[in-house]
Amino acid sequence: MRGGHGPGHLLGHRLGRRFGWLWGAYGTSALGTWLAFGAFPLIAIRVLDAGPAEVAALSSVGAAVGAAAAVPLGPWVEFRRKRPVLIATDLVRCAALLTIPAAFAFGALTFLQLLLVSVVVAAADITFRAASGAYLKALLPAEDLLVANARFESTAWTTTIIGPPLGGAAIGLLGPVATVVADAVSYLLSALGIRAMGDHEPRPEPRAAARMRTRDLLDGWRYILADATLRPLFFNTALFNGLVMAAQPLLAVLMLGRLGFAPWQYGLAFAAPSIGGLLGSWLALPLVTRFGQHPVLIALGALRAIWPVGLAFVGPGTRGLLLVMGVELGLIFCCGVFNPVYATYRLERTAPDRVARTLSAWAVTTKASTALLTAVWGVLGGLLGPRTAIALAGVLLLATPLLLPRRAAARLPEPRPEPYPSRSSGSA
Repeated sequence: MRGGHGPGHLLGHRLGRRFGWLWGAYGTSALGTWLAFGAFPLIAIRVLDAGPAEVAALSSVGAAVGAAAAVPLGPWVEFRRKRPVLIATDLVRCAALLTIPAAFAFGALTFLQLLLVSVVVAAADITFRAASGAYLKALLPAEDLLVANARFESTAWTTTIIGPPLGGAAIGLLGPVATVVADAVSYLLSALGIRAMGDHEPRPEPRAAARMRTRDLLDGWRYILADATLRPLFFNTALFNGLVMAAQPLLAVLMLGRLGFAPWQYGLAFAAPSIGGLLGSWLALPLVTRFGQHPVLIALGALRAIWPVGLAFVGPGTRGLLLVMGVELGLIFCCGVFNPVYATYRLERTAPDRVARTLSAWAVTTKASTALLTAVWGVLGGLLGPRTAIALAGVLLLATPLLLPRRAAARLPEPRPEPYPSRSSGSA
């Protein structure tokens, strides 16, 4: 791994013009997503008078059905050029989202339409992630993957910090549908950015069988479960993400209900600590350079698990708010370091002709497990109370480091034929 010492090196390291366009496209769509954060539930409540069950269905059922719909897309993407898939999924998301303001303008918006759009967007998100991971692995040499993933991570946390406040202001001025339009436009701009990269992608090897068979749908899962290092990491991330997300609605009920926090205080408790994710992403490369990839993966994977149990002790007033902010800051900082290291580790351990299927299976499982655990913890919150259910999730998270890979794995050999022209022109 090439040396580096901080954000200056992270930003100054040249990855080429094509990566610059890909990075810009990612940042644009990520900002649009965070501008529209919470827009669907808000539209459901304010425009369609939806109840709690319908609002919950938008996030849980929409994500779960979208994940199921994406299952056959991973094997399909594997044997196609990834750049056209990236453009197509951006345009699909743009078109689907634009149906909402169009229907709203004509007074024809329904809850079913919101649900269908959430399904389409969820399926397209998974497909885009699978194709972009495969594209990135082919675009850059292995030694540059951590720098690239750290840039994506820092961009994600930056848009998390600035997107929701700007989106809230836009909703206040222009109404709840305005941010959906902004999100749709961001996907259009992303598609244009990816198109500007130029068409230099080689065609993948053709599929051995003429048609996709039913067993081909499980190729990604078979590959993950057969690998001694990917398998524990797969279960770790699915369980960790699911338990963290499952506790969030209960924390909202606890803070906004029983503890009497104002909505702006609740938003501040999660927006301000996002700076920790930005700092963590800057430190990922220096930490890996000094200590090695596997030790950082294990240490930060364990450290991120110790924070959520603290949310069970939140109380009213300023002390309670500071407790939540402190816990979230620690959690997000650890995730900011862990995420790019884990994403790089996963790409390095996945054969080039298996990346799309593997990443698709990974994303489908993560979304499905999150939806399932959110539903289960909703029931537990009703039976045990939100504070007890949050504590239970935190205690279970303390066991997730046991699922991290215990031994460092050798990097898979990289194919040496250069699939793209030289990266010497331009920098990013």
